[in-house]
Amino acid sequence: MSEATSTRPQLMSTPEEAAYELRAAEGAIWSGSRLLVGICLFVFASLAFAYFYLRSANDAGLWRPHGMTAPTSIGASVFAITVFGALVNYYGTLRMRRGLVVDWEVSGWVGVGSLLLAAGMQIWELTRMPFFPGASGYSSTFIGWAGLNTALLLMSAYWLETLLARSIRLRRAVAEDGGPSRSTQPPARLFRANLEGCTTFLGLAALVNLVFWVLFYVVV
Repeated sequence: MSEATSTRPQLMSTPEEAAYELRAAEGAIWSGSRLLVGICLFVFASLAFAYFYLRSANDAGLWRPHGMTAPTSIGASVFAITVFGALVNYYGTLRMRRGLVVDWEVSGWVGVGSLLLAAGMQIWELTRMPFFPGASGYSSTFIGWAGLNTALLLMSAYWLETLLARSIRLRRAVAEDGGPSRSTQPPARLFRANLEGCTTFLGLAALVNLVFWVLFYVVV
């Protein structure tokens, strides 16, 4: 029995099969990240629909009575910090493509800190509301927006932080093969595909914050 087990042929993948599996994994990361972006877009699009529907209906003048508005300074800070974090990460990603891994790591940690700060300020804003959650159509949609945006910012920060931790490990593993930005080894290629997806997701976070900042704070 032991002899039969020891002489059993081992299944070995060919180089062509390994290359195909790697391309499939990269494609799965690309598709999955863009699918996540699409799902988030639909979620926030439904919130925008609720905003415009309640605003146009304005039943009994209860859409936005007395011109109530969420704290403008805090909302502007959340928007500005989120956009700053996304732009810093995008800049770092461009530097990564040029082989400057440390530049991306520095910008990445700045981005994580910015996103966490924006999420914290979004939560703090909920404690400074001049209205109750169900006081009007404006207040209801704003509370929904604040909760969704907090989740979006925390997801973005977590994704970026996991990439930074992986980059630190990869620097040693593929140091002799060009580092995480240039290595042709599977872990490095999958890392770069993941980073591109994260950068796209952060761009979505910045865009969403821009649109809803205009809706809730600028449009009267």
